[in-house]
Amino acid sequence: MSDEAQAVADPIGVVLVHVGTPDAPTPSAVRRYLVEFLSDPRIVDLPAVVWQPLLRLVIAPIRARRVADLYREIWDTDHDESPLRRIARVQARELEARFDTLFGHGRVVVRHAMRYGRPGLATVLDELMAAGVRRLLVAPLYPQYSTATTASVLDELARWKRGRTLLPAIRTLPPWYDDPAYIEVLAASVRKELSALEAPPPHLVVSFHGLPLARIAAGDPYEDHCRASAEALRCALDWPQARFHLAFQSRFGPARWLGPSTEETVRELAAGGIRALALVAPGFTADCLETLEELDRQVAKVFHEAGGRQFVRVPCLNDSPGHLDLLAHLVLRELGGWL
Repeated sequence: MSDEAQAVADPIGVVLVHVGTPDAPTPSAVRRYLVEFLSDPRIVDLPAVVWQPLLRLVIAPIRARRVADLYREIWDTDHDESPLRRIARVQARELEARFDTLFGHGRVVVRHAMRYGRPGLATVLDELMAAGVRRLLVAPLYPQYSTATTASVLDELARWKRGRTLLPAIRTLPPWYDDPAYIEVLAASVRKELSALEAPPPHLVVSFHGLPLARIAAGDPYEDHCRASAEALRCALDWPQARFHLAFQSRFGPARWLGPSTEETVRELAAGGIRALALVAPGFTADCLETLEELDRQVAKVFHEAGGRQFVRVPCLNDSPGHLDLLAHLVLRELGGWL
């Protein structure tokens, strides 16, 4: 077989990369995860000589016990893993099954990886190389680009490349915040969730993960991507502007963050007499701690305590057929010329 024919026959690797998750809802497992996560300079940009002792001796030990309690509340006890890891595994398996149908078994190998925690990106890439993969697409599963998410995955990919002699041909999936297929799948998920209700809420809150304002000032396009996604979703749903609210969640630390905050938004709506609202989090491609605990529990509690009655959170796209179709669409577009 010629080299060109062999290249065509070699399996193509696709890695779906999520933020990550601890291995268990225990203080020790969460502490390991927090140290890895908060050691990333894309997350906390402080000199290591100052930050690392503070992180390892003070912050991680203190936060680990509280965060472990939160993970325990949402842990998938049937599979003994976090919901995020289970969903990520199913996404990869079902996407590979779609490609098996289209191109034959084993032509496209799909795996999931975590930026922090296991399975780590470097480990998955090594396994794919050992399996004969010589063409590779790394897909950070963040529709909106941010230095704290997409760029961090690309940093990790660069570190892996520096440690190898033989490298595959590598492509990366760009953000898809305004892709019409993404917007339509989001809109369909909102319609489906609200159509099952006897009286759909008149107000819709769109909640994205927050980001420090200093990152935006430095040129991070994340806020623009979030606003573009939100407006495209509003138009697709034909939702009145006056009853459509953009907010940002998950603040931590003393820095100024994007606002308004999701908690402030739902509190003000309830205090203003709004008794029912729906909430969707388009930036999360799988349900995780930030959706299952922060939104479903903390934000819902804030709304109810301020006088709200009906709080409906639209699930993330997860492993729904529409989302798998979208991922297949995005991946195949980037694999052009390889298949």
